[in-house]
Amino acid sequence: METWVNNDKFIHEQLIKDDSALERVLDTSRKNLLPEMEVSSPQGKFLYLLAKIKGAKRILELGTFMGYSTIWLAKAVPTDGEVITLEIDERYAKMAQENINYAGFADNVRIIQGNALDSLQALVDANTPPFDMIFIDADKPNYPMYLEFSLKLSRPGTVIYGDNVVRNGKLCTLNTPDANVKGVKKFVEDLGAAERLESTALQTVGVKGYDGFTLSVVTH
Repeated sequence: METWVNNDKFIHEQLIKDDSALERVLDTSRKNLLPEMEVSSPQGKFLYLLAKIKGAKRILELGTFMGYSTIWLAKAVPTDGEVITLEIDERYAKMAQENINYAGFADNVRIIQGNALDSLQALVDANTPPFDMIFIDADKPNYPMYLEFSLKLSRPGTVIYGDNVVRNGKLCTLNTPDANVKGVKKFVEDLGAAERLESTALQTVGVKGYDGFTLSVVTH
Protein backbone atom coordinates (compact mmCIF):
# COMPACT_ATOMS: atom_id res chain seq x y z
CA MET A 1 0.00 0.00 0.00
CA GLU A 2 2.93 2.34 0.62
CA THR A 3 3.74 2.12 -3.10
CA TRP A 4 0.15 3.02 -3.98
CA VAL A 5 0.31 6.10 -1.75
CA ASN A 6 3.70 7.21 -3.05
CA ASN A 7 2.54 6.87 -6.65
CA ASP A 8 -0.58 8.92 -5.89
CA LYS A 9 1.59 11.61 -4.33
CA PHE A 10 3.83 11.67 -7.40
CA ILE A 11 0.79 11.92 -9.69
CA HIS A 12 -0.55 14.80 -7.60
CA GLU A 13 2.77 16.65 -7.69
CA GLN A 14 3.19 16.27 -11.44
CA LEU A 15 -0.33 16.60 -12.80
CA ILE A 16 -2.48 18.56 -10.37
CA LYS A 17 -2.04 22.27 -9.75
CA ASP A 18 -2.33 23.68 -6.25
CA ASP A 19 -5.80 25.04 -5.54
CA SER A 20 -6.40 27.03 -2.36
CA ALA A 21 -10.13 26.27 -2.37
CA LEU A 22 -9.58 22.52 -2.52
CA GLU A 23 -6.85 22.71 0.11
CA ARG A 24 -9.23 24.66 2.34
CA VAL A 25 -11.75 21.81 2.14
CA LEU A 26 -9.18 19.27 3.29
CA ASP A 27 -7.81 21.55 6.02
CA THR A 28 -11.30 22.23 7.39
CA SER A 29 -12.12 18.54 7.38
CA ARG A 30 -8.94 17.58 9.24
CA LYS A 31 -9.29 20.39 11.80
CA ASN A 32 -12.79 19.15 12.59
CA LEU A 33 -11.53 15.55 12.87
CA LEU A 34 -13.92 14.36 10.18
CA PRO A 35 -13.53 11.05 8.35
CA GLU A 36 -11.49 11.15 5.14
CA MET A 37 -14.45 10.41 2.88
CA GLU A 38 -13.59 12.78 0.03
CA VAL A 39 -12.12 11.47 -3.21
CA SER A 40 -8.37 11.73 -3.70
CA SER A 41 -6.97 14.60 -5.76
CA PRO A 42 -6.23 12.35 -8.78
CA GLN A 43 -9.79 11.02 -8.58
CA GLY A 44 -11.15 14.56 -8.31
CA LYS A 45 -9.16 15.58 -11.39
CA PHE A 46 -10.48 12.47 -13.17
CA LEU A 47 -14.07 13.52 -12.43
CA TYR A 48 -13.28 17.03 -13.63
CA LEU A 49 -11.80 15.76 -16.89
CA LEU A 50 -14.67 13.32 -17.40
CA ALA A 51 -17.15 16.18 -17.05
CA LYS A 52 -15.07 18.35 -19.42
CA ILE A 53 -14.85 15.57 -22.01
CA LYS A 54 -18.59 15.07 -21.73
CA GLY A 55 -19.20 18.81 -22.03
CA ALA A 56 -21.46 18.54 -19.01
CA LYS A 57 -23.53 21.60 -18.22
CA ARG A 58 -25.79 20.04 -15.59
CA ILE A 59 -24.36 17.62 -13.02
CA LEU A 60 -26.06 15.79 -10.16
CA GLU A 61 -23.97 14.63 -7.22
CA LEU A 62 -25.20 12.26 -4.51
CA GLY A 63 -23.12 12.81 -1.39
CA THR A 64 -21.66 16.30 -0.86
CA PHE A 65 -19.73 15.77 2.38
CA MET A 66 -17.40 18.81 2.61
CA GLY A 67 -17.72 19.79 -1.05
CA TYR A 68 -14.36 18.53 -2.33
CA SER A 69 -15.66 16.60 -5.35
CA THR A 70 -18.42 19.21 -5.73
CA ILE A 71 -15.82 21.90 -6.36
CA TRP A 72 -13.98 19.70 -8.86
CA LEU A 73 -17.26 19.21 -10.74
CA ALA A 74 -18.16 22.91 -10.52
CA LYS A 75 -14.77 23.77 -12.04
CA ALA A 76 -15.72 21.65 -15.07
CA VAL A 77 -19.11 23.16 -15.94
CA PRO A 78 -19.40 26.41 -17.96
CA THR A 79 -20.21 29.70 -16.24
CA ASP A 80 -23.92 29.12 -16.81
CA GLY A 81 -23.71 25.48 -15.72
CA GLU A 82 -25.10 23.94 -12.56
CA VAL A 83 -24.15 21.28 -10.05
CA ILE A 84 -26.94 20.03 -7.79
CA THR A 85 -25.56 18.08 -4.85
CA LEU A 86 -27.44 16.11 -2.18
CA GLU A 87 -26.31 15.80 1.44
CA ILE A 88 -28.20 14.25 4.34
CA ASP A 89 -26.06 15.70 7.15
CA GLU A 90 -26.97 19.29 8.02
CA ARG A 91 -23.56 20.05 9.49
CA TYR A 92 -21.73 18.76 6.42
CA ALA A 93 -24.06 20.69 4.13
CA LYS A 94 -23.38 23.94 6.00
CA MET A 95 -19.61 23.47 5.96
CA ALA A 96 -19.68 22.45 2.29
CA GLN A 97 -21.62 25.61 1.42
CA GLU A 98 -18.92 27.70 3.08
CA ASN A 99 -16.23 25.87 1.11
CA ILE A 100 -18.15 26.26 -2.15
CA ASN A 101 -18.68 29.97 -1.52
CA TYR A 102 -14.98 30.41 -0.85
CA ALA A 103 -14.20 28.64 -4.13
CA GLY A 104 -16.39 31.13 -5.98
CA PHE A 105 -19.10 28.70 -7.08
CA ALA A 106 -22.06 29.92 -5.03
CA ASP A 107 -23.98 30.69 -8.23
CA ASN A 108 -23.20 27.35 -9.85
CA VAL A 109 -23.83 24.91 -7.01
CA ARG A 110 -27.07 24.13 -5.21
CA ILE A 111 -26.93 21.95 -2.11
CA ILE A 112 -30.13 20.10 -1.22
CA GLN A 113 -29.96 18.99 2.39
CA GLY A 114 -32.02 15.99 3.45
CA ASN A 115 -32.56 12.31 2.76
CA ALA A 116 -31.28 11.67 -0.76
CA LEU A 117 -34.17 9.39 -1.74
CA ASP A 118 -36.65 12.09 -0.74
CA SER A 119 -34.63 14.74 -2.57
CA LEU A 120 -34.44 12.61 -5.71
CA GLN A 121 -38.18 12.00 -5.65
CA ALA A 122 -38.72 15.75 -5.33
CA LEU A 123 -36.50 16.36 -8.37
CA VAL A 124 -38.47 13.81 -10.37
CA ASP A 125 -41.81 15.26 -9.22
CA ALA A 126 -40.64 18.74 -10.25
CA ASN A 127 -39.89 17.49 -13.77
CA THR A 128 -36.28 18.56 -13.35
CA PRO A 129 -34.48 18.62 -16.72
CA PRO A 130 -32.18 15.62 -17.26
CA PHE A 131 -28.57 15.79 -16.15
CA ASP A 132 -25.52 15.35 -18.37
CA MET A 133 -23.56 13.58 -15.64
CA ILE A 134 -24.46 11.92 -12.34
CA PHE A 135 -21.90 11.14 -9.63
CA ILE A 136 -23.06 8.62 -7.01
CA ASP A 137 -20.95 8.70 -3.84
CA ALA A 138 -23.36 8.33 -0.94
CA ASP A 139 -24.52 5.53 1.41
CA LYS A 140 -23.85 2.22 -0.30
CA PRO A 141 -26.95 0.21 0.75
CA ASN A 142 -29.12 2.62 -1.27
CA TYR A 143 -27.01 2.49 -4.45
CA PRO A 144 -29.61 0.33 -6.30
CA MET A 145 -32.33 2.91 -5.56
CA TYR A 146 -30.00 5.74 -6.53
CA LEU A 147 -29.52 4.04 -9.88
CA GLU A 148 -33.28 3.84 -10.42
CA PHE A 149 -33.66 7.56 -9.77
CA SER A 150 -30.57 8.37 -11.86
CA LEU A 151 -32.19 6.73 -14.86
CA LYS A 152 -35.32 8.81 -14.31
CA LEU A 153 -33.19 11.95 -14.31
CA SER A 154 -31.14 11.01 -17.37
CA ARG A 155 -31.33 11.25 -21.13
CA PRO A 156 -29.43 9.41 -23.89
CA GLY A 157 -25.77 10.25 -23.41
CA THR A 158 -25.93 10.89 -19.66
CA VAL A 159 -22.83 9.58 -17.87
CA ILE A 160 -23.36 7.83 -14.53
CA TYR A 161 -20.36 7.27 -12.24
CA GLY A 162 -20.66 5.05 -9.15
CA ASP A 163 -17.85 5.37 -6.61
CA ASN A 164 -16.46 2.98 -3.99
CA VAL A 165 -17.89 -0.22 -5.42
CA VAL A 166 -15.00 -2.69 -4.98
CA ARG A 167 -14.87 -2.28 -1.19
CA ASN A 168 -11.30 -3.47 -0.64
CA GLY A 169 -11.94 -6.47 -2.88
CA LYS A 170 -15.15 -7.59 -1.19
CA LEU A 171 -17.43 -6.89 -4.17
CA CYS A 172 -17.36 -10.53 -5.29
CA THR A 173 -17.95 -11.94 -1.78
CA LEU A 174 -20.78 -14.47 -1.70
CA ASN A 175 -23.48 -14.23 1.00
CA THR A 176 -21.86 -11.24 2.68
CA PRO A 177 -23.55 -9.79 5.77
CA ASP A 178 -21.99 -6.37 5.03
CA ALA A 179 -24.81 -4.00 3.99
CA ASN A 180 -22.38 -1.77 2.10
CA VAL A 181 -21.04 -4.66 0.02
CA LYS A 182 -24.55 -6.01 -0.54
CA GLY A 183 -25.63 -2.58 -1.79
CA VAL A 184 -22.83 -2.12 -4.32
CA LYS A 185 -23.05 -5.75 -5.43
CA LYS A 186 -26.76 -5.31 -6.27
CA PHE A 187 -25.91 -1.97 -7.91
CA VAL A 188 -23.36 -3.59 -10.22
CA GLU A 189 -25.77 -6.42 -11.02
CA ASP A 190 -28.47 -3.87 -11.84
CA LEU A 191 -26.08 -1.99 -14.10
CA GLY A 192 -25.45 -5.17 -16.03
CA ALA A 193 -29.17 -5.91 -16.33
CA ALA A 194 -30.25 -2.40 -17.33
CA GLU A 195 -31.31 -2.25 -20.97
CA ARG A 196 -30.70 1.52 -21.15
CA LEU A 197 -27.09 1.35 -20.00
CA GLU A 198 -23.67 0.36 -21.24
CA SER A 199 -21.36 -0.04 -18.26
CA THR A 200 -17.95 -1.07 -17.07
CA ALA A 201 -16.03 -1.01 -13.79
CA LEU A 202 -12.38 -0.45 -12.91
CA GLN A 203 -10.48 -1.34 -9.77
CA THR A 204 -8.25 1.35 -8.27
CA VAL A 205 -5.43 1.65 -5.74
CA GLY A 206 -3.98 4.76 -4.14
CA VAL A 207 -4.15 6.92 -1.03
CA LYS A 208 -7.73 5.73 -0.55
CA GLY A 209 -6.67 2.08 -0.54
CA TYR A 210 -8.07 -0.63 -2.80
CA ASP A 211 -11.43 0.21 -4.33
CA GLY A 212 -12.99 0.96 -7.70
CA PHE A 213 -15.76 2.65 -9.65
CA THR A 214 -18.37 2.00 -12.29
CA LEU A 215 -18.85 4.08 -15.41
CA SER A 216 -22.05 3.94 -17.45
CA VAL A 217 -23.65 5.78 -20.33
CA VAL A 218 -27.38 5.96 -20.96
CA THR A 219 -28.08 4.68 -24.47
CA HIS A 220 -31.76 5.47 -24.90
